[in-house]
Amino acid sequence: MPLQYSPYDFDVHADPYPYYARLRSEAPVYRNEVDDFWAYSRHADVLAALRDSDRYSSANGLRMEPAFWGPQAEKMFSFVAMDPPKHTRMRELVVRAFTQRRVRELEPRIREIARDTLRPLLASGSFDLMSEFAGPFPTEVIAELVGVPEADRELVRKLGMEIMYTDAESTDLRPEAMQAIGALVGYYTELTIARSQQRTGDLLSGLLDAADGDDRLSPEEIVGVLILLVGAGIETTMLTLGNAWYSAATHPEQRRAAFGGRIDDWIAESMRYDPATQTQLRTTTTPLELHGVAVPAGARILLLTGSAHRDETVFADPDTFDLDRDTSASLAFGSGRHHCLGANLAQLELRVALQEIVSAVADYEIDTGNAVRIHSSNNRGFAALPTTVTLR
Repeated sequence: MPLQYSPYDFDVHADPYPYYARLRSEAPVYRNEVDDFWAYSRHADVLAALRDSDRYSSANGLRMEPAFWGPQAEKMFSFVAMDPPKHTRMRELVVRAFTQRRVRELEPRIREIARDTLRPLLASGSFDLMSEFAGPFPTEVIAELVGVPEADRELVRKLGMEIMYTDAESTDLRPEAMQAIGALVGYYTELTIARSQQRTGDLLSGLLDAADGDDRLSPEEIVGVLILLVGAGIETTMLTLGNAWYSAATHPEQRRAAFGGRIDDWIAESMRYDPATQTQLRTTTTPLELHGVAVPAGARILLLTGSAHRDETVFADPDTFDLDRDTSASLAFGSGRHHCLGANLAQLELRVALQEIVSAVADYEIDTGNAVRIHSSNNRGFAALPTTVTLR
């Protein structure tokens, strides 16, 4: 069959890995004329592009949908959709607020949130992992980190979920998602104004106080960071939890190892084997040639990190889920200038969540017939994972 690949294709969403294997073998620089992009699928090429921010710009954003792609991308993706010197300034100011100490101090509260969220689910014995735990848990953690009042957290969660997904095969955001973005911007703007008048020791207060001499983040820039956290802080953690849960459920021997205490290996191999973030977008700043293919300046380059994680030249037997694997070449948190700033928080959340589950659960089953996948151009995971647990 002719080789065709589109990140909007529902067949790709169901299982992208056979597509990736053909791309790596037959067209490592693949051109899609209809959706207007080139795709890099080999690990070495994806890694090189992630580290080369001079030739591969982030200024048009990370996603191809018209609502996301273009000069306005920084309104949705903040400093992640910037190049130096703007990126350098913004990231350094955000780092002053988003400190490792702030993350470490949040750990007891993260564990408390995990236990409180799990308690009624474990008591019932059956629940949907995604809607009842994997979604609410990181949402509550980020709300706690930012300083969202408890009375507003359900609203923020619903707006975030409205933005993330679509059930229709589409190349742009739904009107409802655009409305939700507007509502979140409005909410966070009001919260930022209120917090500017009275600090409370949370991340939002830290962002307001972050300074380099006289240089401070503007209210608009702060709101951009808070919007970024919906995807970077909530969505990816939620999807990673679901993917780890599903991968272990479908590999019994590896599940037993994971439940035997190998939580960190479970997380690392899950993020390699079936990562929540499958693609990242860049824009070429100059004409270039790769594998004999000429790529013009201004081209949209889709970096297929999901494919890079199955590259046979880097990972032996890459289609096997194996907790003994060396995952040090994983690109789950990116590489180079845009390496994920929240990697430590994400790993802490995942570790705490799975530790708390494993401490109470001896084994579990997923109703795979009723599992529901999300539809997203750049992310992979589940909207529903019906689960039945056997308690210890």
